[in-house]
Amino acid sequence: MHKNQYLLYSILFLFFFGWKSVSQEKVMYPKNEFRGVWIATVVNIDWPKTAIDNVEKEKADYLEILNTYKKLNYNAVIVQIRSVGDAFYPSEFAPWSRFLTGKEGVAPNPYYDALAWMIEEAHNRGFEFHAWLNPYRATFDLNRNLLSPNHDLFKHPEWMIEYGGKYYYDPALPEVQTHLTKVVKEVVDKYDIDAIHFDDYFYPYAVPGKVFNDTASYKKYGSGLSLADWRRANVSNFVHTISTTIKASKPWVQFGISPFGVWRNKSQDPRGSETQSTSNYDDLYADPVLWMDQKWIDYIMPQLYWSMNNPRASYSKLVKWWSENANNTAIYIGHAPYKIRGDGDRSWNFATEIPTQVDFLRSFKNVSGSAYFSAKWFMGKNFDVVRLLEDSQYKYPSIPAAVPNLKRIIIDNPVFTEFTKDNIQYTFTIKSPLNTKVRYIVIYGGEHISKIDTNDATKIIDKVRAVEQDGEITFSIPAEKIRQYKACAVTFIDYFANESTPASADIKKNFKIYSPAQPNENR
Repeated sequence: MHKNQYLLYSILFLFFFGWKSVSQEKVMYPKNEFRGVWIATVVNIDWPKTAIDNVEKEKADYLEILNTYKKLNYNAVIVQIRSVGDAFYPSEFAPWSRFLTGKEGVAPNPYYDALAWMIEEAHNRGFEFHAWLNPYRATFDLNRNLLSPNHDLFKHPEWMIEYGGKYYYDPALPEVQTHLTKVVKEVVDKYDIDAIHFDDYFYPYAVPGKVFNDTASYKKYGSGLSLADWRRANVSNFVHTISTTIKASKPWVQFGISPFGVWRNKSQDPRGSETQSTSNYDDLYADPVLWMDQKWIDYIMPQLYWSMNNPRASYSKLVKWWSENANNTAIYIGHAPYKIRGDGDRSWNFATEIPTQVDFLRSFKNVSGSAYFSAKWFMGKNFDVVRLLEDSQYKYPSIPAAVPNLKRIIIDNPVFTEFTKDNIQYTFTIKSPLNTKVRYIVIYGGEHISKIDTNDATKIIDKVRAVEQDGEITFSIPAEKIRQYKACAVTFIDYFANESTPASADIKKNFKIYSPAQPNENR
């Protein structure tokens, strides 16, 4: 079918069947919602666009991604900083990535720390930065000539298992787990990230006719367990170690995992989902339910890359299953814009598929956000889907709520000390709080100083980075964004993503200030 026919069918579907779900009279505009996008760097899927781009173009292309998704009211980026035993940053444990510099082990020229720069630019735009690492995949193919002499394949060949045209770290080896833990700890210690993120690659997906040959490790470390239980224990031990390592270094840094969308099929386990699919537990030897039960992760983001009513794995049934079976974590849903008008399931031919999915997940109180794979699919393509999201589901900004393990009361609230305005910008200065490390300031607008609803997403003017200097935080808002309001309120967002009580001010007359009493520290 020609792409113009797809567009026509999407419009007809929207008109006859989907309009109410997308532009209903009472559209939900959640004030707190995670809206993330994966930025994949392996084989230059999203960024850099090619491995031979110069630094100036690399930076411009990354900023284009950020600015595009800022305009769409997203609030988090999940950036792949290690994909195949490499690094997008100067590392003691891995060579520079060839996907960044064109040749593995060669630093950018002119030199810059790509990770530090990416984090800075993301935070400047109010995004959370989730550092995405693939721990176990060592190479993308078997071409050793592309690897640096400092790659672990050469330094520690005894760690590697060849499988399906790639090399993998053996998850069973204690020295591998120690090494990969050091890789994560280096990132957490050195960089101002908001989260460490793993995706669905644990033990590799099955390749027909191939055997993942970990026999020697199983004989040495199996301890009488079945092969499947032993492999799951290897992964779970690693997840637990990573969790404790992160929290020991920086308690506010989240640990999130986006597993394959099916835990187990009901045919394998009565607790499983009504699906007929590959599963985490039985095929990838990963047990996300255990990780949540043990509070080892802060958020779960199952990759539900199917249509609403797919006969083998239904998005709608899986959202319900994860909602009912997730605990101790925030739950976000992974979406598949890469399938739009490019999948055998014809549901993806309709522009309304993803907007309908977002509406559906919002009907579950404990499901609190979405992420999209991957960045390029809403940039310069799929304009009809983007427009629907922009005009409805994502019409207004939203702020990620603190994950369950990190919720706490902020005992400080903002105190204004200075205000100036002109035709270009309004500038505010507030005291640095004594007890709170502030990540962002959120600014709300309203008609009256005492009637600003900070629970209303439609009142969010902006979320800006807090930069403290000499005991004060100064920030500016473009006049065009704020001049329509007579009053404003500001709140702190701390490093744990908790929000303070607001302080309000009249910005039309004499800058009258209203600051509520400090919240009770013991409540």
